[in-house]
Amino acid sequence: MRPGDIILENDRALLTPLSLDHLPELLPIAAQPGLTRYSPSEIDSEAKLSAYIQKAMVLREAGSSLPFLIRDKANGIVAGTTRFMNMDRVNKLVHIGSTWIGREFQGTGLNTAVKILMIDFAFADLGAEKVEFRIDERNTRSRKAVEKLGALLEGVLRKDVYLPDGFKRNTCCYGLFTEEWQRARKGISHLIH
Repeated sequence: MRPGDIILENDRALLTPLSLDHLPELLPIAAQPGLTRYSPSEIDSEAKLSAYIQKAMVLREAGSSLPFLIRDKANGIVAGTTRFMNMDRVNKLVHIGSTWIGREFQGTGLNTAVKILMIDFAFADLGAEKVEFRIDERNTRSRKAVEKLGALLEGVLRKDVYLPDGFKRNTCCYGLFTEEWQRARKGISHLIH
C-alpha cells in the first residue's frame, strides 16, 4: 500500500491522507487563536496552512512522514490533523506529532481515539518498537494525555525549538514501547467504543 493510500479508522475517528483539497475545511480550525501556541508550526492563514500541508506531503513522498486529516465520526466533521513523523525504519522508531484539533473537539475523547489508532498501527503495521512524542514543557494538557497512553517522560531537551513568537521552548521527550502499550491499552480500549 502506498503511503498516500493509508486510511485508519475506529468507532470514533477517521484518519485519511492529508492533501491540499482539505485546505477549505481546515482553515477555520487553523485560524482559531493560539491553537498551535506550543508548536513551531504556523497555520493561521491560508498561505501558511497551504505551505504546512505541502511540506507534509513532500515529507510523505520522502518516506519520513505520514500526515492525516482527522474526521470526528460522531458528526462527520473535520477536526484537524496529525501525523507519523521522523520515521526511522532502521531503528524501528516513529514519532507521533503535529497534532492539532479544533477547540470544540478538545476534551471529547477524539484525540485519545486518534492516538489509539496511530499507536496500534505504528506497532502492528509500521514495525515500530518504540513510539515517541515531543511536547512543549508548558503544554500540560498534551503531556497528561500521552501519559494516560502509557508513555513515560524520558528527558527534557532544554531550549530546544524556536516558536514563531521567538520563544525557545524546552521539549519533553516521551517514549512508549510495545509492552507498555499493551498494558496501557487494556485500560483505555473502552474509550473508542
